[in-house]
Amino acid sequence: MTDGVIDGDWEYRPLRLPPGVSRLTAATQLSIHAEFAGWELSNVRLYSDGTRKIWLRRKRRASPLPGLIT
Repeated sequence: MTDGVIDGDWEYRPLRLPPGVSRLTAATQLSIHAEFAGWELSNVRLYSDGTRKIWLRRKRRASPLPGLIT
């Protein structure tokens, strides 16, 4: 995964899945991102070669206090 983009209250992160990934595998991977990291589906593009480009988003978290270990 590459670096994300911050836009207002939302943080976005792209995810690219190669052509050989089944819909079930893609759905499972997205579910894991949602369950354990708080991401939700924002946009999906399916290209003619079978590659999927997915944008995930989540609400930005307030930055922790300086010196606070989280």
